[in-house]
Amino acid sequence: MCSNYRPVTRSDWLFEHWGVHRPEGEFPLDCYPSYLAPFIRLKKDGEREVRDGQFGIVPHWAKEVALGKRAYNARSETVKEKPMFRDAWKWGQRCLIPTHFFYEPNYETGKHVSWRIGLKGWTPFAIAGLWGHWRDKETGEDILSFTMLTVNADDHHLMKRFHKPGDEKRMVVILRKEDEDLWLKGSLDDAWGLVKPYPAELMDALPRGMEPGAQLF
Repeated sequence: MCSNYRPVTRSDWLFEHWGVHRPEGEFPLDCYPSYLAPFIRLKKDGEREVRDGQFGIVPHWAKEVALGKRAYNARSETVKEKPMFRDAWKWGQRCLIPTHFFYEPNYETGKHVSWRIGLKGWTPFAIAGLWGHWRDKETGEDILSFTMLTVNADDHHLMKRFHKPGDEKRMVVILRKEDEDLWLKGSLDDAWGLVKPYPAELMDALPRGMEPGAQLF
C-alpha cells in the first residue's frame, strides 16, 4: 500500500501538466497520511480545478477527521462496497493526484530499504483517486480529502518486488495522460475500465537516496 509519495506542488508544473492554476504554497516535500497535498477534480461547470486536501479520505458520515488517517488507499476489490469509500465512488467523486513518484519498501537485501517508484524519465503523472468532503459540526469547518485507488500486483514485473516476502503485492492505479479526462468525466463503467496495473516497462524504480535531480522536485 502507498502511504508516502512526493506530490507535484509547484504552480508552474501543475499548470504545465494539468492546466490548472494554483497559488504558490508551502508543502512538505513528501506526503504522508493526514498531510495536505493538491488534488484535481471537476467543478460544476465541468472544468478542472486544483484543491488542497488531506491525504486519507474522510467520509461525510465520519464523527471525526482522524478517521481519514487510515483511509489513504482504497482497494479496487472493495471500493464499491466498503463504507469508507463507496459513496465517493457511487457519486463519481473521482480525482487526479499529481505525483512525481511514490515510495515502497523493498526487502531483497534482507532489510527494509525504501525505494522511489515512478515513470520512465521521472516525468510527473496522475494517480487515480477519490475525494471526500467533511464538515465539522462543531466549528463548521469544511475539510477536503482524498484517497488512492490500488490494485493487486502479485504478477506485476516491477511491483512484485516490494513489500515483505509473503505479503500481497499492491500498486496504485496510475493513469495514462490520455485517460485522465475519462477518469474525471466518464461514467462509472468508463472509470472502472481504467482501474488496472500500469505497464511495468513504462516504469522505473531506484533505492531512496539514489535520486538524481531530486532538488528539481
